[in-house]
Parts: sequence; structure tokens; C-alpha cells
Amino acid sequence: MTTLFPIPENHPQRFVLHNEVHARAPVMLNLPVRASHLALLLSSDEKLQERQHLIMLCERFGVAPPEKEVDHFSASFNSFQIRWEQHGEFSTYSFYVHDTPKDPFMDSALKKVPVDWLAALTGQVIVAAHATIVCADDINYEESNDLGALSVYFAGNSVVGSKVTGGAASVFTDFRIHIDGFSRFLVINNDLRAEQAGRLLQRLFEIEVYRVMALLAFPIARKLYPALNKADRQLYTITNAMTLPDNNDAELLDELTTLAAEVENYISGNHFRFAAASAYYQLVEQRISDLREVRIQGIQTLGEFTKRRLEPAINTCESVSHRFTLLSERVSNASQLLRTKVDIIIERQNQGLLTSMALRAKMQLRMQQMVEGISIVAITYYLAGLIGKIAEAFNILGWEVNPELIEGISIPFILIIIGIGTKLIHKIIANTTE
Repeated sequence: MTTLFPIPENHPQRFVLHNEVHARAPVMLNLPVRASHLALLLSSDEKLQERQHLIMLCERFGVAPPEKEVDHFSASFNSFQIRWEQHGEFSTYSFYVHDTPKDPFMDSALKKVPVDWLAALTGQVIVAAHATIVCADDINYEESNDLGALSVYFAGNSVVGSKVTGGAASVFTDFRIHIDGFSRFLVINNDLRAEQAGRLLQRLFEIEVYRVMALLAFPIARKLYPALNKADRQLYTITNAMTLPDNNDAELLDELTTLAAEVENYISGNHFRFAAASAYYQLVEQRISDLREVRIQGIQTLGEFTKRRLEPAINTCESVSHRFTLLSERVSNASQLLRTKVDIIIERQNQGLLTSMALRAKMQLRMQQMVEGISIVAITYYLAGLIGKIAEAFNILGWEVNPELIEGISIPFILIIIGIGTKLIHKIIANTTE
């Protein structure tokens, strides 16, 4: 791409990153509208299959398919619109039909979608929801009337709702799965524009999806709770045993190592799920904030209902995750203390061993010195005797010498020579070892 100014060349990802803010623009909707939303959990292989499945739908209606690398797609078909998004763990499909029957939930938008294509979708349904935007006159709704009349659209269940988007619409739901397997959102249009309607439905569907995705960690937290308590008690037993004077430190260290491995396995095996729960809950809070709710007298708002019902579960997940982290730190501290204690004991044993070895070396040196002394005496005795024999030989040859005298005189000289020789040998050995 050419520019008007001589600036350096563009980063390869510049335009992709710049246009990311426009990647998931809301669908333009003509009101009134019916919508159906599916969120499917998918494996890596299933994600590849769903892309091909979406291409088949586009080919069936003569619509340009999504590009190979994109993770979102919107298109209009003969009688419905579709919006597809692929996320890290799941994919979502939103279907829109621009008409509304007398009963807002009598005919869903999915009835316009080919049945065979719909049945062949890959993955597991984690969220299924219907939403309808209608005018107040179409259902004879007046805010001043008893809102219990709206419960007829929700199988008689208690309804929660509020005014949203600055009063341009009112939203009602019961947060329940109905007999058709779908939850329901009823949106009463006061003054919604096409873009507002698309954003509103997208936020409502995202609240439902992120709410359920956040709760995926809750069964795991409840399942891990007994294991957490068991590990906590086991750590207490080990640390209590560490204070006893007659404990077996080696066995305690083995138990601590095993416990540390189990705790780290729990943490590494479930860290992603707990972290995801926290992230999804933050998204739920953000989407509810984006609705800009205003209370309708007599019923709970979506934010109040979600906070009361979802927050305790999320707090439980965060508590279990935090307790496992603290337990891991406590096990690590206990292991460090026990290793320090074992190291000190080993150092004391080594010190005693070195002291014993030093004593033995000293005794060996004394014995060696004594042996050297005895050896010097023995060598002197044999050399003096040899000199005496030589003197006797000279006496026999006619020399007038006293062998015994010569032998006695030679002893001091022999001792001096042997002493000097011994020192020279010690010096040579010392130089060799240095």
C-alpha cells in the first residue's frame, strides 16, 4: 500500500490489529425480530469440522463463505441471518428472523434454518436461548400494569428484568431452561435503533453464555473440597509429628514430598478452569454494566439476580483455588523446614565423623612417628653393627683399631645422617602432595 508521506514500511500485522476493533460489529436488525442462540463446546478437531459445515451452508444458499483464517462470520440467507463466532473453548451461532408471531416464543428463528444442517452441527450444547424483540402494543404491555402478566411467556415462572440502553427497551427473562431446551429473553422495544437492537441481543446472549461458562468450575470446586480438607489435615499431622523428638524425619520428608506432588497435581490440573471462571465472571459483570439497567419497580434487575445467584459459586471457586495455593506454600515451607532439620542432623553426623577421622588420623600419625623412631633405631643398630664388622676386618688385616670403639663412635654420625635423610623424604612428599 502506498502512502502520501515517506514513512517506514508497515508492520506485517498493522492493519490486522487496527481493524480488530471492527471485527465483531453488531448485526444490523430490522425490528421486530426473533433470534436463537447456540453455544457449543468443541474439541480441536470439531472446530475444523464446523468451519467446513458452515461453508456447506453458504454453498447451499449461494453465499460467499468465510475466509480460511477468520474466527467470526455474518451473512444473510433467504429467510434468516446468521452470526458465527469461534472462541477458545466454544463457538456461538446466532440466527435472526425479521418477523414476530403473536406469541413471541411460538415459532423460533431456528425453524427457518435447514433441519438437516442444524442436526449435523458438531460439539456439545452448553447454552441455547431464544430472544424476541417486540413492540409493547404487540403484547399489550404497559409498565404500570402488573408485571406478573409477563410470566405467561415464561411458563408462569417469576420474571426478572429492567429498562436498558437508556430506556430504549425493557428486557425480561426467568433464567430457566424451558421444555424446548432453550432459555428465553423478551425485549420490549420502546425506541431501539437497528444497531442498538443488535448490540442488545449480543450482550444478552453473551451474559447467558459467560454465566454458564463461569459455572463450569463450580462442580470441580465442590469435587475438590474433600480432597482439599484431607490434604490440609494430612499436612497438620505431618507438621505436628515434626515437633516430636522421636520422629522419623526421612519418613516425614517422603510423606511431605508425596503430599506436595498431589497438591501441585490438583493445582496444575484445575488452574485453567478456575482462572477461566474468574475471567468469564468479569465478562458477565462487564456485559451487565453495558446494559445500563434501570430498575422496574417490583422485580429484580438482571444484574441483581446474576450477582446473588452467581457470585457465591464464583467465590467458592476462588476460595478453593486460593486455599490450594496457600496449601502448596505451606507444604513447601514445611518441606523446607524439614529439609533444613535433616541437613543440620547430617551436618552434625558429618562433624562427628570428621572429628573421629581427625582423631584416628592423629593416632595414625603418632603411630607412624613411633614406627619411624623405631625404624631409625633399627637402621642405626644395623649400620653400626656393619661398621663394627668392617673394623674387625681391618683389625684382622693388621690395623690396630678397636672395633667396639669405632662402632660406638659411628652411632651419632649414623643418627644425624638418617635424620637428615628422613627430613628430605618428608619435604619431597609434601611438595608432591601440594
